[in-house]
Amino acid sequence: MNKKNFYIGMGMGVLVGGISAMAMRPKKQRCVKSVVGRTLRTMGDVADSVSGIMGW
Repeated sequence: MNKKNFYIGMGMGVLVGGISAMAMRPKKQRCVKSVVGRTLRTMGDVADSVSGIMGW
């Protein structure tokens, strides 16, 4: 497996997961800035967990 393809696949997975997490949130009147911040923080935590497991 090529590392470039792996990184592209991981990036696409994180992106799609983040978008789906934003779409599945309850439709309350919240500040968009806080929703995006929480989503980015969650995506960062997931990326850190994956990189920690893989030993990067």
